[in-house]
Amino acid sequence: MRLPLLLLGTAVAASNAMAAPRGFTVEDLVKMERVGSPALSPDATRVVYTVRATDMDKNRGNTQLWMLDLRAPKAAPVRLTQANASSSDPEWSPSGDAVYFLSARSGSSQVWRLPLGGGEAAKVTDLPLDVDNFRLSPQGDRLALSLAVFRDCADLACTKSRLDATAKDKASGKLYDKLFVRHWDTWADGRNNVLYAAPIDATGKVSAQPVSLSGALDGDVPSKPFGDRDEYRFSPDGKTVVFSVRIAGKTEAWSTNFDVYTVPAAGGAPTNLTADNQAWDAKASYSPDGKTLAYLAMDKPTFEADRFHLVLIDVASGKKRTVADNWDRSIADYRWTPDGKALLATADDLGQHPLFRIDAASGKVAKLTGNGYVSGFDVARDTVVMAQASLASGAQLYKFKLGGSADNATQLTELNAAALADVKFGQFEQFSFAGANGETVYGHVMKPWDAKPGVKYPIAFLVHGGPQGSFGNSWSYRWNPQVYAGAGYATVFIDFHGSTGYGQKFTDSISGDWGGKPLEDLQKGLAAAVQKFPWLDRERSCALGASYGGFMMNWIEGNWSDGFKCIVNHDGVFDTRGMAYATEELWFTEWEAGGTYYDKPDAHEKFNPALQVKKWKTPMLVVQGDLDFRIPTSQGLGTFTALQRQGIPSKLLVFPDENHWVLKPANSVLWHHTVIDWLDTYLKK
Repeated sequence: MRLPLLLLGTAVAASNAMAAPRGFTVEDLVKMERVGSPALSPDATRVVYTVRATDMDKNRGNTQLWMLDLRAPKAAPVRLTQANASSSDPEWSPSGDAVYFLSARSGSSQVWRLPLGGGEAAKVTDLPLDVDNFRLSPQGDRLALSLAVFRDCADLACTKSRLDATAKDKASGKLYDKLFVRHWDTWADGRNNVLYAAPIDATGKVSAQPVSLSGALDGDVPSKPFGDRDEYRFSPDGKTVVFSVRIAGKTEAWSTNFDVYTVPAAGGAPTNLTADNQAWDAKASYSPDGKTLAYLAMDKPTFEADRFHLVLIDVASGKKRTVADNWDRSIADYRWTPDGKALLATADDLGQHPLFRIDAASGKVAKLTGNGYVSGFDVARDTVVMAQASLASGAQLYKFKLGGSADNATQLTELNAAALADVKFGQFEQFSFAGANGETVYGHVMKPWDAKPGVKYPIAFLVHGGPQGSFGNSWSYRWNPQVYAGAGYATVFIDFHGSTGYGQKFTDSISGDWGGKPLEDLQKGLAAAVQKFPWLDRERSCALGASYGGFMMNWIEGNWSDGFKCIVNHDGVFDTRGMAYATEELWFTEWEAGGTYYDKPDAHEKFNPALQVKKWKTPMLVVQGDLDFRIPTSQGLGTFTALQRQGIPSKLLVFPDENHWVLKPANSVLWHHTVIDWLDTYLKK
């Protein structure tokens, strides 16, 4: 299947012909505009979407809403919001005459309504607390919204008063009696994300105290740290809200048992629909006629990377059935088609992330898009709009007709076309080889931007994190091979055993074997790439990785010690015992090792890099975010100490204000230049 055009169009090609070409830089990366959250109008004539720009002076992003009229060929995008504060989460009114969105333009995050016939945006909510996310009922008469509150407070004002009092308290100590004292990059302060609902009155505002829908349950809706409004939805008649939640209790830090609940939108007792499943149930959504409820389900408790498959519930009888159970892919996101006969879904698939159609009756699955990464989509009437990226382009919006082929999808946006008009991207190619156990493993290679025939180029060997993830045909604003291509490096990246998109058995195979099959795949994959692509200079290569990829850098130090001229380790596991007791999401380490450290110490120690420090000799750059509670700072310090104590050339780059990722624009620039300088030192100088 042919991929719709993802590069920058004929106008950009003409511009490239006039300007001297250059390589892609980190400065280009951080300044790029980013498209997202496409939302089609009810009549499918317009699409509203977000565009995130970067303010380098303020060192942060700013997101605003834009709209395209799909009836006019090559219509110019119209900017809808102009405030200094960001605007996000667009939702259309049922009649299509207005757009609701979230913004902190008034000083706190509230819901706003923008009439499209003219006039200024008006505040819909004016609550004492920030609205973190929201949904508008299909009738437009009610909001569901999530607020962070102290659950023992009788009203929202109580939470606000308690927060104000805490801010004035000179004592800073916090007392805890259960785990998740900190999560991702935030210390717990006693609040939960609670789902509320509130009617919109005749003036178009929420004037009554919102009614709690999930407050009787000890959990967060949506979940922390990355949950969003996809974790709750209205029924088509607006009378019911469906949501998912994990009951916290004392077990939250080692549980993945999310359940799907329904509750009357006006308030009432929630009903658990999935109590029979102790694994993860999520993202419930009603069919357009309200007769069927879909949701995603896993089968294995405490395993966060199990396959998400589709389950349908007959609302009247409560009978459940699994759909497309023989399709061995894990669904990331999905939407019902307007006729209720099918669902559109995205999933990793052989190094790509396409859009699929799943027939609700038969379970038949059809791939709708080709190569690339569909990061977001919406469907209305006969139209699909999607955001699609690749290794050669950040996401752009495309549209195609439902029931037809996406081969000839129409490109709607050309973000960054002018800014990148003189950039020449590195060419890339997917390849495969026989990896561990003789099984087929896939990888990608990318040439430097200015590659010339007959010339060999130094290699940046990139190892993805997760470990249950994929480093495929997608665009990243952190680990992007094009930045290395722009700096004159060839890149090689392998979807080793444990990666997603190759069947659940392949994904499962890394658990309990972190340093086994994956290392073999990396060794065989690099050898296969060098044999297949003569422009790769194996003698000049460095390995780089973050998270699990950072673990692999430490593991390579002790088990492939002559493999590379240098190593870059970002937030990598150094000591598995320390990791087992200091990380926050315990279900992860306990699943991967088959149990707790005190029950299965040998399993945890089997692939412990700290036990092999005496074998280390390769120069390493260590990077650590001090707000990383997933792989805490002590892991990075342990790595650096092991290197320095043995006199191995090494440097430590610490970001006091970053978590597991480097997100701030200035920090991203510093990170990339430090990494590339490290590679230059050992591969070019």
